[in-house]
Amino acid sequence: MPVRLRTARPSDAAILAAISFEVWMHTYIRRGVDTAYAEYALDTFTAANLAAVLADPGEHVILSENEEGPDAFIRLTRNRPAPLPGCSDLEISTLYVQPRHHGRGLGRALLARGIDHARSLGQPSVWLATNSENTPAIGFYLRQGFERIGTTHFRIGDAAYPNDVFRLTLDR
Repeated sequence: MPVRLRTARPSDAAILAAISFEVWMHTYIRRGVDTAYAEYALDTFTAANLAAVLADPGEHVILSENEEGPDAFIRLTRNRPAPLPGCSDLEISTLYVQPRHHGRGLGRALLARGIDHARSLGQPSVWLATNSENTPAIGFYLRQGFERIGTTHFRIGDAAYPNDVFRLTLDR
């Protein structure tokens, strides 16, 4: 079945929040739910927060949908300086695919559409950060031509988690 992509609409905010919560919890909660993680997820992945993202002209969200509804999305954020030099200010801030839909080409299709959007903005590159222990995501980005350029840290409460920073130079 072909991948169906479209630009997210304001009415998609709750759906994007649900996908975000599901993917984030599946990816980062491995043994039990820590209070700081729970509070972060419940405070961050809300319909109101995603509605604000969709209303922001500096954000661009593309989603994939199957016959029952959305199952994945990519979010690009303009004017987001990278934590390391040598990158544009266009971040791929989110690429989430529901775990049960992995392996269907949704991530590749969304990434390709996101890169097309970056090119349309005249960007020389895009950057992203992913948890240094998220080996499936790291492998995916490397296979898509991204290069690892360094490390930063993602903070939840008082804890800092290493994140690898990747850059993709765009040919125009």
